[in-house]
Amino acid sequence: MLNKQENEVMNAVYEMCDGKESCLVSPYEIMSILPAKREYTPEKVESILRTLELDDYFDLIESDRKGERMYVITLHPNGIAYKRTALQMKRNLAFKVVVSVAGAVITFVVGLILRGIFS
Repeated sequence: MLNKQENEVMNAVYEMCDGKESCLVSPYEIMSILPAKREYTPEKVESILRTLELDDYFDLIESDRKGERMYVITLHPNGIAYKRTALQMKRNLAFKVVVSVAGAVITFVVGLILRGIFS
């Protein structure tokens, strides 16, 4: 499971690849998609990218284009299925919340019924 920053960076990478299995991006292009309130730095983005690479979301190859650092990102099956996995996690969370609320309501109603019977 990814933390919030990893999720944001993975979402940015997924958008940059735009349905293709690989793409060429700079850290600044990735940072332009990320929320400004977190104040990402190129070093922080690189460390998150390396973490995602270790989690087998993609291969990351560092390159140089006219003195600017570039990344060649090749998505793995985990990276290609990122959006679908994120949607499934949201559905699972919603289901758990609904089951919890239903359990609380049923417990409340049973408590009222038992109180009515024994009082």
